[in-house]
Amino acid sequence: MKKLIAMIFSAGVLATSCSDFLKEVPKDEISSGQFFTNPDHAYNAVNALYRSGVPSLFSGGVYSGTRIMFGPYTSGLIDNEFKGQEVHVQHAQQLTLNGVNLSGYLGGIYRDLYLGIARANNAIKYIPATPGLPETEADRLMAEARVFRAMNYYFLVRFFGGVPLITEPYESLDNLYIERASVADIYALIVGDLQYATQQERLPNTTMASNGNRITHGIAKSLLAEVYLTMSGYPLQAKHHADAAREARELIASGVYSLTQHDRDAQGEVVQARSAYNKARLADNLPNEQIYYFEYTVGIENSQYAQWAFPTNISPEVAYAIVNNAYEPSVSLLQAYHPQDDLRRQEKQYFHSSYTRPDGGVTNFQWAPHLWYDEQAALETATSGKDLPIYTYANVLLIAAEAIAQSEGVTAEAVNYLAQVRSRAYWKQSEEQIKAALAGLTPQQFVAEVWKERLRELVFEFHIWFDIQRTRQFPVTDNGQINFVDVVGHRNSFGATYTEGHLLYPIPDDELQRNPALEQNPGYTE
Repeated sequence: MKKLIAMIFSAGVLATSCSDFLKEVPKDEISSGQFFTNPDHAYNAVNALYRSGVPSLFSGGVYSGTRIMFGPYTSGLIDNEFKGQEVHVQHAQQLTLNGVNLSGYLGGIYRDLYLGIARANNAIKYIPATPGLPETEADRLMAEARVFRAMNYYFLVRFFGGVPLITEPYESLDNLYIERASVADIYALIVGDLQYATQQERLPNTTMASNGNRITHGIAKSLLAEVYLTMSGYPLQAKHHADAAREARELIASGVYSLTQHDRDAQGEVVQARSAYNKARLADNLPNEQIYYFEYTVGIENSQYAQWAFPTNISPEVAYAIVNNAYEPSVSLLQAYHPQDDLRRQEKQYFHSSYTRPDGGVTNFQWAPHLWYDEQAALETATSGKDLPIYTYANVLLIAAEAIAQSEGVTAEAVNYLAQVRSRAYWKQSEEQIKAALAGLTPQQFVAEVWKERLRELVFEFHIWFDIQRTRQFPVTDNGQINFVDVVGHRNSFGATYTEGHLLYPIPDDELQRNPALEQNPGYTE
C-alpha cells in the first residue's frame, strides 16, 4: 500500500534548469540539460509532484494545523486551541489579515503552489522527448503532471483570484515579471489540463490503491466535475452545471466507487462501532470511497492528524508528548447536525468528547475530530501512517445532485444521489423516506439541501470556505437546521463582518515586492 511514498522520498529532487551564465553547478539539484535522459528521470519528475504544491498544504505542525485548514478558520466554524500563538488562526477568524501581517504564511502557500506548477511545467515539457520512454507511459505521466498543474492553479485561483499564468519552465531571466491573468484564463488552463488527463484512457480507470497510489482517471474526473461546478458559481458564474453533471455522472456510472455502508446487527440496527465513519477511521484508506488521498507511511512521513484528535489537556494520558485540537468544531458547526437523527453527530462518529482510559475511567473534553483518532498511535507508538482522504465519492454524488438540479431540475436521479449520502447519515430514516421528502422541492430548495449536506459530510475534506466563496452564502445553524444568508455583511461567531474583499486572500507583500507587475486584491492595504 505504501509503494509510491517510498519512491518519492528516495528519488532526487528535480529543479528547473538554470541560465547559461551561472557557472556554479548546484550539488543538490539537477538541471534539465542533465535530466530526462532516461525513463527513470521522467518518473522521478512526476513523483516529486505528489509532495509538491497542493499536497504540501495537507501537512503541518501540531500547533499550527495544516495550511488547508486556513479556509475553515476563515469561516469561523473551526477553532484551534493554540491560536494564541498561531496568529494566522486569529487573523483568519477575526478577518484582520492583510498582505503584510500574513505575508510569510500566505507567501508560503503562494510559493509552494508555484513550486508545484514549476515542476509540473518541467515534466510536461520534457517527458515527451525522454529517450526510451514508451509512448503509453509518457502519455500517462503527462496526464499525471497535468492533473497536478491543474490542481495547483485551482487552489491558487480560489485563494488569490487571478494570478500569473505560467506554462513553461523558467530557463532564462526573461519574462520574470508577469501580470495577473484573468480568473477565466486560469480556469481555461485548468479545464484544458483535466480534459487532456481524462481522455484517450491515459489514466487507469481504477482506484488509487489499485494503481500503486498514483493518479487515476477517477481523480482527474472528480476534480474536473468540481471545477465545472465552481466555475458555475462566483466569481465566474459561467453556467457549467451541465458539464459538471456529465463528468460526475460518468464517474458514478463507471462502477469503480461506492459509499461504504454501516454494519448492522440481527435487528437491522447500526452497530455504531462499525459504522461507515468508524470503518473510515480504522482503515488505512477506503479504496472504494476515497478517490484521492494523501499517503502517509510510518517511518517515512508520519501523519500528524492523530495528534489533532484530542485537546491539549489529555496529553499526559496518551503516547504523544503533545496533542492539540487544531481542527476543533465550533458550537455553530456542531449545531449543523441534528443531535439525535444524524449519526455523524453521535459520540465517537465524526467527533468525540470522551476518552476511556486503560484503567476504565473516563476523561471528558471539548469536542474534537474522532475521524482522526488512531488508537495504536495515541496509546502506543505516537506515530500514525493512516492516509488522509482529499476527494471522496460522497463529494462526487453531491456534485452530481447539485449540478443536475441546476441544469435539469429536481429529477429522480438528482434525488437519488443526495439521498445516498443523507440516508447513510440519517440512520433512523429509510432511503425511501428521505427521497420522498426531497422529491417535492423546487430546484432552489433542493440545491440548499445539497449545500447543507456538503457542510456536514465533507467537513474533514476542508471544503467549507471554498463552498462559501462559490455560493456567496454563509450557513447559519441551529439544532440541526441550517439557513443560508449572504456572506457579505454577515457577522461570524468571532464578531467579524465579511466584506467582498474577504472572499479572496491578499497577495503576500513579499510577492508584491518581488514582482512589480502584481497588484493587490481589493480591500487590502498594500
